[in-house]
Amino acid sequence: MTIEQALSWSKAKLSADGVSDDGLHDSAAVDSKVLLAACLHKELVYLHTWPEKVLDKLQLQEFQEYVEQRSLGHPVAHIIGYRDFWTLRLKVTAATLIPRPETERLVEIALDLNLPEKTKVLDLGTGTGAIALALASEHPSWLITGLDKSAEAIALAKDNAILHNLESVEFIQSDWFSAVSRQQFDLIVTNPPYIEENNQYLRLGDVRFEPSSALTAGADGLDDIRLIVAQSKEYLAGNAWLVIEHGYQQSAQVAGILKEHGFKKIRNECDLNGLPRISLGCM
Repeated sequence: MTIEQALSWSKAKLSADGVSDDGLHDSAAVDSKVLLAACLHKELVYLHTWPEKVLDKLQLQEFQEYVEQRSLGHPVAHIIGYRDFWTLRLKVTAATLIPRPETERLVEIALDLNLPEKTKVLDLGTGTGAIALALASEHPSWLITGLDKSAEAIALAKDNAILHNLESVEFIQSDWFSAVSRQQFDLIVTNPPYIEENNQYLRLGDVRFEPSSALTAGADGLDDIRLIVAQSKEYLAGNAWLVIEHGYQQSAQVAGILKEHGFKKIRNECDLNGLPRISLGCM
């Protein structure tokens, strides 16, 4: 079977099984290419350059196994063991949320802020370490700490730091601020749980295989954001920023929470899809 034939077979199978990343959009063609590239240990451009390349027996067997897992709904990132985020290829496991492209917008916003040369950054709910490591890759002089209550997540984030020679980033197991000593940060960033506990989205796509603790936060999805905003005031230096990712229908509520706790210069920013998904304020 050639690369072109393998991709055609996979796309037909995944389409027939109704598999997609979010339960709404057909991603069979994209998933097929990512899975095959991983099997071949090549980048996606290789598939377009050599469509007539014949797969050997082991390559074809592994690809068929990958496609079978995907047809059962398992996330592509869990199957191949990584997800690209920013300029980094990050190891991924079922213990953490899979980094999304939308979160790259949070990184862009943080990088655009007027911050000191040796900015002290706190990343709450770091997961794979995606946000912390992306910021560190752009600003090696920044002093960055990532927190997560999951010991497995912290171990994974440390592995990703080593993988990209970003071992200056410190990762600590902590339930939000519980293990943080009283210190001041110039920037706090977070992609916390923000989905309502009974949201039907939780029964669709990849999120079925991700830890619910990284997704849900009370009846309205805002419990963790309320806690973070209230407690972050104790850890922010003068003119410091809090940047939060949230659901696209929560921007007004999050802005209200920030205002209630005395934040200034509050604004909402849109993600790559034009949806208001990031809110920030200055203390």
